[in-house]
Amino acid sequence: MNKVIRLIQASTLLIFCCQAQEDKDPSWLDSMHENIADSVNESALWFDEFFMLDQNSLSEQALGEARIQLGWSPRSRELNEFETRLKLRYKLPNLKNRADLVFSDYDDEHDDNPLQNTKLDNRSEQNRFSLALQWKAKPDSGLSHRIGIGRHLQAFLKSRYRNLYNLSSQADLRFETSAYYYSDDGFGTEFSLRYSYVFTPQSMFRFNNQFYFRDKTNDWLWQHSWQHLTQFNDKNALISGFYIEGLSRPNYHLQKYLVSSRWRINALRDWLFFEVEPFITWRRDENFSASYGVSMRVEGFFGHT
Repeated sequence: MNKVIRLIQASTLLIFCCQAQEDKDPSWLDSMHENIADSVNESALWFDEFFMLDQNSLSEQALGEARIQLGWSPRSRELNEFETRLKLRYKLPNLKNRADLVFSDYDDEHDDNPLQNTKLDNRSEQNRFSLALQWKAKPDSGLSHRIGIGRHLQAFLKSRYRNLYNLSSQADLRFETSAYYYSDDGFGTEFSLRYSYVFTPQSMFRFNNQFYFRDKTNDWLWQHSWQHLTQFNDKNALISGFYIEGLSRPNYHLQKYLVSSRWRINALRDWLFFEVEPFITWRRDENFSASYGVSMRVEGFFGHT
């Protein structure tokens, strides 16, 4: 527990150091952001030219955005849990704004889940790289399709349907299902059901149920979570939750459960975010002995809108 306290203190010190550096030279963060954002938009223009049928035609400007996240999630028994996330999305007007080009080094279609931070299964490693063209028949359609390369350079196809049902002025239900095919791993399917209830404009409860069928291993991976979200203001939020995860073979059994509380703050710049997430996890391969840890992350958003 003393290690966890020291790590939280170190992350707080890092934020203060960034603030001190900003006070000395307030322009260095802005210059870095401008340079990266310009590079992202230049690459968006370059990709968009591939789909230009008429070189003399005029269209709106292609735009790109990037999210870069760096993190460290040490815990007792495992201190080397480093994580990096990169996601690039390009808006391509020459495809009539029905398609985006998406690059990421993680499975970006799933909501953030603290269970994935401690690597129960190899899904996170399998999805370390993905380059795909995503399109919809209509811009506001709940049905979307992806074709590209992912999971150790496998060609893949994926279709997803998502819909939101308003049960009342305070409650809603989001349904999502998808099917995919990878050239080596074969077929798979996923579906999820998320119930949300708004207590106040600053407080919300969520209950998530997710199931993943993997053709390669012929089993189901399931996840359930209960979360309480609190927004203190437009720059501070807290997500506290209880998460469980398991497999269906040789029988339906629990593999891991976790409790955590994630504090997210927007600081220094409107495009810069920090997170601190203390957690406790219990894993089957560790005889369900408590393991204490903390995740510390910094995330930047780069793009011109």
